[in-house]
Amino acid sequence: MHRNRNHLQRALIAGAVLAALAGCDGGSKDHANQTHGTQAAVRPALPKKPDGLPGMPPVLDPKDVYAADRANRLSPVVKDFPSRVYVPNTNSNTVSVIDPETYKVIKTIRVGVQPQHVVPSWDMKTLWVNNDRGNSLTPIDPRTGKAGKSVDVHDPYNLYFTPNGKYAIVMASLDRELVFRDAHTMERRKTEPVECYGVNHADFSPDGRYFIVSCEFSGELLKVDTEKMKVVAHQKLPFRGAMPQDVKISPDGKKFYVADMVADGVWVLDGDTFGKPTLLPTGKGCHGLYVSRDSREMYISNRGEGTISVFDFAQDRLTKKWRLPNGGSPDMGGVSADGRVLWLSGRYNSEVYAIDTRSGKQLARIPVGSGPHGLAVYPQPGRYSLGHTGIFR
Repeated sequence: MHRNRNHLQRALIAGAVLAALAGCDGGSKDHANQTHGTQAAVRPALPKKPDGLPGMPPVLDPKDVYAADRANRLSPVVKDFPSRVYVPNTNSNTVSVIDPETYKVIKTIRVGVQPQHVVPSWDMKTLWVNNDRGNSLTPIDPRTGKAGKSVDVHDPYNLYFTPNGKYAIVMASLDRELVFRDAHTMERRKTEPVECYGVNHADFSPDGRYFIVSCEFSGELLKVDTEKMKVVAHQKLPFRGAMPQDVKISPDGKKFYVADMVADGVWVLDGDTFGKPTLLPTGKGCHGLYVSRDSREMYISNRGEGTISVFDFAQDRLTKKWRLPNGGSPDMGGVSADGRVLWLSGRYNSEVYAIDTRSGKQLARIPVGSGPHGLAVYPQPGRYSLGHTGIFR
């Protein structure tokens, strides 16, 4: 019995030695995996980065939100549409249709009272004319150029679409509301009252989870949660009498730019933190913001002095200023599908300007109706529309 006990002890000691030797094998894959597994189990989990807005098409390039907007990269949805420029004339209650090849008005469409903007729908199949005082939206079929039956919508100063295509967002400027409607039927789904006055323009974060809105009459900015359809922050611009207008996000998604007609420049701010913005002076009556097809530059219309400033994103500075011969009042517009022409309405001159984006040379001044405003160049490259006169992703 004693001998058996000694034999058992020797076996146990030998097993322990072998186990110790095996544990000293630094090249053991199993041991390494066990060790890392233990460490992973105790290491605090990193906070998960929020996903994009549910239902939103995936971002093509995290470094450039405009990656889908390259020259002539037309979606199959729009590639057969005739190239046209649609100009809403606020005082004439018409839309002038321009052939960009001939620089001639080829058609005039009667619409509702005070049309402000022509807005491509999220699916890019319809152009919506925002008849602000007429309290209606008039659809235009861009394939045929024919207007359809107007839809009753109150105070539609401007129109945007959530990046997932679920809702249209009516900028009800005088009603002091953001009205979320079905993107197709335009039936009201939710109304978000706002404290500011004159909601008018907006743009979305790269993940689509929030958007920044300008309020022109009270000089304020709003930050809105897209999914909750709720204002989550607001701030007063640090300039007496500020009058913010167009809003655009930088290609890398890190900054928002807001044109200001009274501060005569562009406010630059971080949308994520929604901190205090800084002002980049551009020119009198700074109004519209348009990104070039290669995402390198932004064209800034200065309505009060008849000029266009050119901002270089990589250099983070203004590099050029183009002056319209004989002056003018460059307002809202867009860039041609090939990126070679910037089209802008002449708000107080009853005309439209075509400008060469390589030289800044004026190519044409085209007479239209009275009070031309948010014209749409169509079709344009991109997968879907976020609204206004053409913000595409």
